[in-house]
Formats: sequence, C-alpha cells, structure tokens
Amino acid sequence: MTWSGGRFGERAECVLAHNPGIMTLDGTNTWVLREVGAARSIVVDPGPPEPEHLDAVEAAAGSVGVVLLTHRHIDHSESAAAFASRVGCEVRAADASLRTSAAGLNDGDRVEVDGLVVEAVATPGHTSDSVSLLVGADSALLTGDTVLGRGTSVVAQPDGDLGAYLDSLRRLRRLVDERGVRRLLPGHGPVIENPAEVLDGYLTHRAERLEQVRAAVAEGASTAREVVERVYADVDESLWPAAEQSVAAQLAYLRR
Repeated sequence: MTWSGGRFGERAECVLAHNPGIMTLDGTNTWVLREVGAARSIVVDPGPPEPEHLDAVEAAAGSVGVVLLTHRHIDHSESAAAFASRVGCEVRAADASLRTSAAGLNDGDRVEVDGLVVEAVATPGHTSDSVSLLVGADSALLTGDTVLGRGTSVVAQPDGDLGAYLDSLRRLRRLVDERGVRRLLPGHGPVIENPAEVLDGYLTHRAERLEQVRAAVAEGASTAREVVERVYADVDESLWPAAEQSVAAQLAYLRR
C-alpha cells in the first residue's frame, strides 16, 4: 500500500517527505495542525532539510505559531531549527539540545495556537525523549515513531529502552479509552483508524517476541546476532541489523 499523506479530520494535514527507506517506510510524515478557520498552525516534525519538502510544508502551514518535535532522530528533527527560523517561530522539544525556546515539551504540557490545544504525552522507549501529542478536538493522537502506520517500531539501545516502551504502549492504550482517541497519526506510514486494535497488537507482538528470545537463549543463543538468526529467520536479511538492535534491547530487558 502506497502512502502519500493528505488531510485527516478537520485539523490535521500530512506533508510526506521524500526520504523513503527501510526505517522510514514511505518517508517522514510532517504534520500541520490548525484550528478550523485559524490563521496560524503548528508544525510537527519538519523532517529532513530538503528544499522541496520544506517548501511544501510552508505552503500547507502558512503562518506558523510553533514547531514541535516528537523525538530527536534526524529524519524528524534535522530541519527543525532552520525551518522555524525561516517561518519566524520557536522549536519546542523534550530534548533541550533541539529547542530554540526556553519552553520544553514535557509530559502534560499544553501548547495552544489560535485556539488549537495540543497536549504532550511522554512516551519514552523508542528514544528516551519520545513524546506523543494529543489533539483532543480531533480525537487524534500523533505518535511519532512509538507507533507506526505499518509494521512495528525499532527499540534500539542505547537510547531505546524496552521496559519504558512497553509502559508507553500501555499508557497510549489507556489514553485511547479514557480520551476517546479515534485516530493515530504516526511519524511514518498511513493513518491508523483502529487505534485500540493496533495498540493491542503491538503489545501482543512484543510479548510474543520476548518469549521467542527467551526460547532462543534457552537453546544456547548468547549474542543478539545468534538470537536474530533463530527468531528472525523468516525476515529479509536486510532488516537483520535493525532486528539485532531490537534484540539487544530485549536481552537487556530480560536480564533486568
């Protein structure tokens, strides 16, 4: 299935970056959020510093009130400071090194631009600084790389932490019920219209993988590579390096 972005709900539009790959799927999703009828917008994850992409983001965003970052990985954050300077606003992020504002993006923060309120939800695990963003007015949740539109997210050491990631998935699952979230807007891949089902599937998949890793270790696998050769034998070998990073995080989790 090819994903090309577009408008979802009344307040969210995705501008897809031209950086497809094994880790980025169709490319990075840059989200433009705007209250109905408002002048200014919020831009989430401007993405790579490609002039054509940033031109498209600016065209969709118009006047920008603030740039928000879901996490530090460069396919989301690399152009943030330059883009914010270009449109005359600040960058807010959980990672202090990426901010151009004194204000960070911490759990529970409410960012308001021309009537649109976006709530920050700390969801560490994929990275230590990962943040999801709740747009209550649209019953939508931006998940960065914590939940993808296709497949599952990589949790890679040393910045990734599987225990934190599982806690974050459980938190998002509760949020779906408690706040009536009907749509997930991921950092890569298509929009998710069945958030409860997908999050339940993520949790089930992680539990099954952990059992497979336990079994591989019991059978004598002692390194991440040896576990991958057993557990991911049915996966294209081009994905094994990413799988090896995930297994290292799984082994660290099991040791704890």
